Amino acid sequence: MTRPTLLYLVTEDWFFWSHRTPIARAARDAGFRVVVATREAEHGDRIRAEGFELVPIKLRRTSLNPLAELAAVADLEAIYRREKPAIVHQVAVKPVVYGTWAARRAGVPAIINALDGLGFVYASRRPAARLLRPPVGLLLRWALNRPNVHVHLQNEDDRATLRRAGVLGHDRVSIIRGAGIDLEHFAPLPEPDGPFTVGMAARMNHEKGVGDLVEAARRATRAGTPVRIVLAGAPDRGNPTAIPESALRAWAAEGLVDWWGFQADVRKVWAAAHVAALPSSGEGLPKALLEAAACQRPLLATDVAGNREVTLPGETGLRVAYQDVAGLTEALVRFARDSGERRRMGLQARRLAETAFSEAVVVGQTLDLYRRLAPPGAT
Repeated sequence: MTRPTLLYLVTEDWFFWSHRTPIARAARDAGFRVVVATREAEHGDRIRAEGFELVPIKLRRTSLNPLAELAAVADLEAIYRREKPAIVHQVAVKPVVYGTWAARRAGVPAIINALDGLGFVYASRRPAARLLRPPVGLLLRWALNRPNVHVHLQNEDDRATLRRAGVLGHDRVSIIRGAGIDLEHFAPLPEPDGPFTVGMAARMNHEKGVGDLVEAARRATRAGTPVRIVLAGAPDRGNPTAIPESALRAWAAEGLVDWWGFQADVRKVWAAAHVAALPSSGEGLPKALLEAAACQRPLLATDVAGNREVTLPGETGLRVAYQDVAGLTEALVRFARDSGERRRMGLQARRLAETAFSEAVVVGQTLDLYRRLAPPGAT
């Protein structure tokens, strides 16, 4: 019996490894042949060790060279023709647009176009994002509304945004909340001893609200409530809002911040922190907050798409408006002074992770989608 091929198109191998591996394992075990088309960097051997086939791609997330872009689409078409997938699962705006073009030319029967958040173009308030929104919207409108396309989103806010923008015009949409959390790996952690500490695990970009959090900690400390910030992550050099390493080092020299850089095991961050923060401009569903919630940490996040799914005001944490430094400062002071409230919200966060965001829940929903589109055993 021929196994149907499920092909993932993800620009970076680390992102596939971080966000799609449990789902791909379940698909493999359910009878799919799994192919991962990605830029191979540091995770290729791990991906192959899972029994997945890895196909390097020419597509680059940040490239703007027209000739290179055309070559990337041609490369994807050749890959799709050769691998003959029953389903392609394409993740993020550029793979969605380029991959849909290639899949249409190659005759791929079923396309899942996944937007794990709407990214810089829709989440940012910067002039560059507003300029890009109309042309990107036109491309997404074409890619998301093909007859054989199923759209995968992580929250209802994103569906509403795409509908209001005239980008999404059908109901072939699955809202699957995140990538799934391993609740045994991310187990509850006791509060740390020592000074009040807030952890933030994210790419070090201004759109994540890193600078706002640092400024809020500065204000709280000056007003008599010391706040220590632990930042875990590296600048995303492919993002126009990346924070220079010199700025991160300057914050550390000021005594406000411990910058740990990228952490392979983010549990170290939550073991050192009393609260998990993400004051960003918008998310799909923030993996960092989900993992922190599973570790029984209360959450401090902005009132934006994605963050709203896991940060429930007064239950699992506190929400503030984006770029509201005064509100962030007030929330930091409140958390610092009330350990009982922190512990209560941390327990609620863990319960929410168990009931809504576990690996079992998310993997089961995604596998049901795959089976509907291409039942194992079909050729």
